[in-house]
Amino acid sequence: KMKNKITLLTLVFTLISFVGYSQKTVNAEDIIRDINNGKDISISNATIEGTLDFTDMEEKLKDLPKRKKKWWNNGGDNMVKNRIEVNISFTNCTFKDDVWAYYPDSEDSGYTFTASFYENAIFKDCTFERKAMFKYSDFDKKSSFENTEFQDDSTFKYAKFKNEISFANTNFENEATFKYAEFRTFISFENSIFEESATFKYSKFKDGVSFKKVHFKEDLNIKYTEVRGEFIISGMKVDYDIDSKYTKINGSGFNKYLLKNQ
Repeated sequence: KMKNKITLLTLVFTLISFVGYSQKTVNAEDIIRDINNGKDISISNATIEGTLDFTDMEEKLKDLPKRKKKWWNNGGDNMVKNRIEVNISFTNCTFKDDVWAYYPDSEDSGYTFTASFYENAIFKDCTFERKAMFKYSDFDKKSSFENTEFQDDSTFKYAKFKNEISFANTNFENEATFKYAEFRTFISFENSIFEESATFKYSKFKDGVSFKKVHFKEDLNIKYTEVRGEFIISGMKVDYDIDSKYTKINGSGFNKYLLKNQ
């Protein structure tokens, strides 16, 4: 009987250890090392510690020539692009520090570092406690930020989403910008909340967009925005102003589109 009790206790402690491990903390540097070694990333129920730098700036700086700022003004390109060529999947993860797919190192090296995702890039049911910077990022395959919370600044300015993408049920606590972003497939922001100003100025929606039941708690800027395909805004609420100057919804101005579809 004593042996059975010991065996049972061992099993219980093993299960507790396994559960604890499944709620583990993962070091951001280890993730980048695995990416650089060609390994797919699939992490669930974890806390990510440390700055997650998809641009791999520190490694790239080692091989870059030092340039004087005057060099950029003579037509030189200061953009250093990193290709993420493995599948990325984070589910129910909390990012404690900054997440960089864009970093302007203007004060030191003068270079601007970006990262693009050539395979799936999934950030579902996640929390970004610090900055989430995806400016200039290309998302070539399936990508998702569904049911995710951005607690600090976030930017998808100039981002290109070339395949299936969703921002449904997402919460943006600070200003969110999708200025110049391009969506090549249908995109849903359904049930999302923008606590501060939301900018979609110059954005292009090439196959429709849903803002169904989205709550913009401050301003919505869709100036110069172009939409082709479905434009779903049933239940959408904007607490402050909508800037829709030069907006085109299937060739019509924003206000004319609303009148036609009442």
